[in-house]
Amino acid sequence: MNGALSCKTAAITGATGAIATASAKLLARDGAHVALMARRQEGLEQAAAEIRAAVPDAALTLIMADCSDETDVKSALEQAHAVAGRLDVIFSTMGGGGFKPFMMIEPQNLRDEFEANVVSAFIAIRHGAPLMKSGGSIILTSSTSAHMPFPYLGGYHVAKAAVEGLMRAAAEELGAAGIRVNAIRPGMTRSHGTGPMFDDSRMLEPFLAEYPLGRLGEADDIAGAVRFLAGPESGWMTGQSFAIDGGNELRKNPDLTPMVEAIFGVDAVEAARAAKPL
Repeated sequence: MNGALSCKTAAITGATGAIATASAKLLARDGAHVALMARRQEGLEQAAAEIRAAVPDAALTLIMADCSDETDVKSALEQAHAVAGRLDVIFSTMGGGGFKPFMMIEPQNLRDEFEANVVSAFIAIRHGAPLMKSGGSIILTSSTSAHMPFPYLGGYHVAKAAVEGLMRAAAEELGAAGIRVNAIRPGMTRSHGTGPMFDDSRMLEPFLAEYPLGRLGEADDIAGAVRFLAGPESGWMTGQSFAIDGGNELRKNPDLTPMVEAIFGVDAVEAARAAKPL
């Protein structure tokens, strides 16, 4: 297959997510052999079918791996490298977080979100970089929440801010090897996790008011940025984080107090305002 990424190998962790799958389509379209890594074989096969529906001649390798487990990730990246004796792109998509009033957050909650978002990315870098040559590109998944506090999403905000610190630290040191490390900051984007919110207009209204372009994101919106960071077009860029957010960072995150009160109760919100733990 001809294209700007022809003969290159790209590995995607957490590859069954909407953004991961959309990004894989663009990488495959432009010639990359894409190794999809995730825990569920069924999910991998569904993602592969979706990719091949858009790119019939896509070159894919499906690798079952727990992308939060260091042993699994190391083995999966080695398998991706073995496809053609090279590894050129890593797109780390692992992460996530949940709503909870700040004063209800337990230390273990914070540890769990740090593990899911930061340690998973670190593992991908730690075991992927040695398999890459000069020109390699590593892309991490951050969030607009890394830059803008999001009420009741404190653990996620802290973890994604740490992802960006990790990105800069890795970019500084891996630059000597010619390996670039950058990050994307998606705004509110339709995915498997956010799908129910997109189906409820009452949930969407507070978000839309904070998006100058007047709509929320789709996975394809994010995939274009991933493809740019993976390719030669961004060859002199490292240590950068890019918001793909419909302009959300020009404004603020929405106030979801009514939703949080419905889930946790009015007392939980009042406790946070009074700086009293529950």
